[in-house]
Amino acid sequence: MAVSRAAAEYHDALSDALGEETQAALDAQLRRRGLFFGDRPLCTVLRPRFLQPGEYRLLQQRCALLLSAFRQAYDAAMRDAALRAQFGLAAWEEELLGVDPGFADPSPTSRLDAFWDGSPGGLWFTEYNAETPAGIAYGDALSEVFLGLPAMGAFLRRWDVRTLPARPGLLHPLLDAFRQWRGTRETPRVAILDWREVPTYSEFVLVERYLAELGIPCTIADPREAEYRGGRLFCGDFHATLIYKRVLLSELVERGGIDHPVVRAVRERAVCMVNPFRCKLLHKKASLAVLSDECHGELFTGEQRAAIAAHIPWTRNVAERRTTHGGETIDLVPWAARNRERLVLKPNDEYGGKGIVLGWEVDEAAWGSALRTALAEPHIVQERIPIPAEPYPSLVNGRVELFDRMLDTAPFVSYGTLVDGCMTRLSTASLLNVTAGGGSTVPVFLAEPRS
Repeated sequence: MAVSRAAAEYHDALSDALGEETQAALDAQLRRRGLFFGDRPLCTVLRPRFLQPGEYRLLQQRCALLLSAFRQAYDAAMRDAALRAQFGLAAWEEELLGVDPGFADPSPTSRLDAFWDGSPGGLWFTEYNAETPAGIAYGDALSEVFLGLPAMGAFLRRWDVRTLPARPGLLHPLLDAFRQWRGTRETPRVAILDWREVPTYSEFVLVERYLAELGIPCTIADPREAEYRGGRLFCGDFHATLIYKRVLLSELVERGGIDHPVVRAVRERAVCMVNPFRCKLLHKKASLAVLSDECHGELFTGEQRAAIAAHIPWTRNVAERRTTHGGETIDLVPWAARNRERLVLKPNDEYGGKGIVLGWEVDEAAWGSALRTALAEPHIVQERIPIPAEPYPSLVNGRVELFDRMLDTAPFVSYGTLVDGCMTRLSTASLLNVTAGGGSTVPVFLAEPRS
């Protein structure tokens, strides 16, 4: 991936002295704002990612088309139990799917994860986080930090730069879902719900402050503190009417059971929850297999099928079956066993890179073991795609040095249809995931030369 003109000019101006000043300012701002993932700083490089406005418009357009296909698959699966079985829902998930959330969108806030080399044909979507998309507040905070860094001063004299705020794209779907559920325009009382020990806790603090600035009562709550009494949900002394759900449903039910106070309160319409139980359908990694598999082609328009072929890697649910690859009929499991260097195995419902096996990084014995696991528990197999890289500057022993880092493109989605903001994660390892223990997050800016 060629470095952009904007990045090249940014690097050219970044002397060692300016790099030291910028690093000191970055470190101070990360500490002041609490921008850490657990105990690791969220960002470890000295520049943001730059996109041209036309590139961002292309990303928005291609996402909108694919998101319409995801919604087609969702609507069809809600009508057809046989199709729904392809998503690999657990029995309790199937049960909760019948709970009407009180609003139309199964995932008012979500995130697509992609790899993109900047060309229209080099954009590949590998996952759809339709349940608990992280990073929205982190990205906005990092954008504010980078705009104030010393290295940006000289750059802004030569370039017009626009941030891509994502928090409004979270706020308005939350409020809209609550108003549909409530039938009024009253202000909700928001509980940000997740375990207190999760490494993303600092992001919850940022969201809480943002909502408080807008006059929206908010608290950060642990599901273990929730009580359902008198027809109302309490988190400590706080009466919640809207849950901004960051806890994974699988963990909530695993730890608290199907009769957890939060689950009961939502089922009995005592509280509105975003994202709702129904988000699990598209959140399953099997949703990409449903889009990609030739046997479901009739669900989609010709334009959607073309977008799926262009932007979603070949993906299948792992099973003893015959299917197609490259226009040829294959026996899936034996074929996957022979072609590990071009394939990835992913659990159907995990996060943070857990359980993902990259075929080109393991030997045949490990791959065979992973395939046996994938046959026993719901998994997808996905074709390997090229992972782009860009040089990013870091300060090493007082000197600015450029290192190639692999990067992803993770647009945030509002109302299940609109791209509002984008996150980029960097890594020197093939698995680009901050939760998995490495990498850096950077804000995404639109940049154009000043005329």
